[in-house]
Amino acid sequence: MMAIKKLIEVALPLEAINIASAREKSIRHGHPSTLHLWWARRPLATARAVIWSSLVDDPSSHPEMFPTEEEQIKERQRLFFILEKLVKWENSNNKEILAEAKAEIMKSTNGNPPALLDPFAGGGAIPLEAQRLGLEAHASDLNPVAVMINKAMIEIPAEFADLAPVNPDARVLIGGSDAWSGAQGLAGDVLYYGKWMKEEAFKRIGHLYPKVMVPKELGGGKATVIAWIWARTVKCPNPACGCEMPLVRSFVLAKKKGKEAFVEPIFEDGQIRYVVKHEKPQNDTGTVNRQGATCALCGAPVAFSYIRDEGKKHRMGQKLIAVVAEGKGCRIYISPTEELSQCAIIPKPEEYPDAVIHNNPRDFKTPNYGMTTFSELFTNRQLTTLTTFSDLVQAAQNKVTEDAVTAGMRNDYMSLADGGKGATAYGQAVGVYLAFLVDKLADLCNSLNRWEPNAQCPRQLFARQAIPMVWDFAEGNPLGSSSGSWEVLLRNLMGCFTADAFNFSRDTPGSVKQFDAQSDNGLRNIMISTDPPYYDNIGYADLSDFFYIWLRRSLKDTYPKLFWTLLVPKAEELVATPYRFDGDNKKARDFFEDGMFMACCQLYIYASGDVPVTIYYAFKQSESDEEENETQNASTGWETMLSAIIRAGFTLTGTWPMRTEMGSRAIAQGTNALASSIVLVCRKRPDDAPICTRRNFINELKREIKPALQKLQRSNIAPVDLAQSAIGPGMAVYSRFSKVLEADGSPMGVRSALQIINQELGIFFNEQDGELDRDSRFCIELYSQYAFNDIKFGDADTLARAKNTSVVALASRGILYAQKGVVHLLGRDEIPAKVDSSERIIWLLTQQLTQAIETGGIAACAEIVAPMYGSNAEQAKSLAYRLFTIAERKGWSQEAYAYNTLVIAWPEIQSRAADLQAIKPEQGTLFDTTENN
Repeated sequence: MMAIKKLIEVALPLEAINIASAREKSIRHGHPSTLHLWWARRPLATARAVIWSSLVDDPSSHPEMFPTEEEQIKERQRLFFILEKLVKWENSNNKEILAEAKAEIMKSTNGNPPALLDPFAGGGAIPLEAQRLGLEAHASDLNPVAVMINKAMIEIPAEFADLAPVNPDARVLIGGSDAWSGAQGLAGDVLYYGKWMKEEAFKRIGHLYPKVMVPKELGGGKATVIAWIWARTVKCPNPACGCEMPLVRSFVLAKKKGKEAFVEPIFEDGQIRYVVKHEKPQNDTGTVNRQGATCALCGAPVAFSYIRDEGKKHRMGQKLIAVVAEGKGCRIYISPTEELSQCAIIPKPEEYPDAVIHNNPRDFKTPNYGMTTFSELFTNRQLTTLTTFSDLVQAAQNKVTEDAVTAGMRNDYMSLADGGKGATAYGQAVGVYLAFLVDKLADLCNSLNRWEPNAQCPRQLFARQAIPMVWDFAEGNPLGSSSGSWEVLLRNLMGCFTADAFNFSRDTPGSVKQFDAQSDNGLRNIMISTDPPYYDNIGYADLSDFFYIWLRRSLKDTYPKLFWTLLVPKAEELVATPYRFDGDNKKARDFFEDGMFMACCQLYIYASGDVPVTIYYAFKQSESDEEENETQNASTGWETMLSAIIRAGFTLTGTWPMRTEMGSRAIAQGTNALASSIVLVCRKRPDDAPICTRRNFINELKREIKPALQKLQRSNIAPVDLAQSAIGPGMAVYSRFSKVLEADGSPMGVRSALQIINQELGIFFNEQDGELDRDSRFCIELYSQYAFNDIKFGDADTLARAKNTSVVALASRGILYAQKGVVHLLGRDEIPAKVDSSERIIWLLTQQLTQAIETGGIAACAEIVAPMYGSNAEQAKSLAYRLFTIAERKGWSQEAYAYNTLVIAWPEIQSRAADLQAIKPEQGTLFDTTENN
């Protein structure tokens, strides 16, 4: 029996999904990602769209209900409309839209939707969205930090949903109030006990963060410190100097116009002191650049090798160069004093977590400078602060439990890890989120936080997936109320708790376990959607050690089995990092490929045959082969991932590019135009799948890929995404066979199959060229070779004759410039905006429309399209696809952007043109006719 095709296996409103996904990147407040940092999270909009469209039937699967293609398209558009609403951020907890989406799921699953498993759960986007759509969500990961993030997103909020808070301030509402829906009660307690922790911390360590005396010229009085700005120092290697030279990226403190401030080094008796100047500096350079450092006193160049050696000998110091304090509506920048420096000089606390930083030379730079343990990434004052807050997590847990009992909650004395549901478990649940705050504080309370002179605040350590070396750093005040403080972090956490994206009604429980993806967790006949690691993109285990040591200190009594190891488990982590194999790249690659194959085999065991498996693949531009041989543009990354999936027993039914950057923006700037990730849609291949020869594979491919590509074009997929999406139907043909045999009897590899698919894509576009008029075919040929540049008349004439047209005739029609022995295509801004109705040149129409969308937008394009009849407009759209492909291959970014924009706007152009036709119902012609003035 043929499986019912799901929407994701046929078509998607890809642009709407990508727009919603890209928009999420700019959303910080209220996004579930603010619970705890994780790297390379999938956008919620993407995960939501993928899960929903994997469950909902495509109309073509029900010919009894939708017998004609027109009816299927109409129904598909209805489903698109639901999905386009569903993925919008503001609809994350829209009960009507969610109910409508869930109703479609129930309809397509006979009222019994499957559970979902993500065995590489990471940041938790996929399980969270499964839970939002009413599915029973299962998440697993080897990494304890990822496990805790998922528990905090899908397990704990579902377990303690709709409970009133237990803290004394809210106790009057308990028992009689129904105002505490979802996670609001839990949030109320996290807020209350988070504030309590700050008050207790101030009692213990407040003396370490004294207020600062403000100079009279800056207003006088005392002010709360926002940050102490420190510079690392080494002794100048110049024997004639020998000063403690500062290592500073920039001395600039504030760049706001009229409020500029910077640090000026002052040289006295061979020493350097630092003075804050309240003016714009002559330059914003420091003493360190990419080549090395320069002594601020004597000007001697200093190599990084010397600085590294000094650091490894523990001869690198630090000097206070400025203090930032709170003013009335502004920042106050104060010159350092000995008193301000001394308050930070304290011994290390007695019990602090520590471990050696893993040997990861690509991502971790501090070991090069002697900072080889995690404790060395913090000042002693920071270590004291973090251990204090970590100690208070346990104290807060106990206080919550006591208050919960007082409030009338039953205490079964069972822990959260053992499935407790009473006061003990609830206290621990609140403690989980408070422990997350300690981790978030560690990210902003270390000696690698830069001072940002534009925003005038400390920046978090993990701006990217690495631990860099930072020369001058901002030591924030965690007991204050500005950026980097406990108070601000707590407020941001509350923004997540109360936002629709997190605080929705969880109708189904969540289950989260620590598990190796290569091992069997016992689940069967379930839906799989997952985002596995890819090669060496991100070393999650190495990075998350930074947080793990603090999370373990705060929660090891809550989850003893999860935090029994001193560091994050690494031996089984699926990542191709050569340094774990003594620098052997082949061993690292083999480890990853073997492990990924085993993981895919497990996915096959788990997966239901009723719904497709979806696997995210993180694509990198650098993986593609060099473009000298464009027909062999097959990615090794693709080959590895696809091989593992197909060998495990899956057949591919679709590939969808998902972009978190807007495609138009990426192309316009000439940057990576590929999707940030590609969703691979898979089905179980039947056990009796036949063997196929190379010739039969190519014949099958030729028969199936053209209608598939035409369907993709009709669904208005952006040109930037077409080539990647075409891999889906192509690989569907290849992977449906148990083997495809080459002429010599050897099995065809995935790489060869990809190359053949790319060749067929080129043939498809060439065939579309053949359907065009001869003048357009000539223009395409000229464009592909020369763009709009000059060529000799003789060369252009030879090409024109081969296409059975004439250079002179095309010049007279406003398509070519042809004078003085030189010919070139006229640019879009040079051709007539409207031409005589007798013209039938699709090239000209395409250029008119592309110019119109750039200058007059959709309305201008609609004015051109409205009076048309026949297929000319659709041919122009098809040509835009073709021209985009040429421009992208040639690296003509602005050209590619123009054609991509036209195709993306096509549905709106058609809609606006239909409105114009309704106003002017008389029959139109191919082009508007204008009189010569």
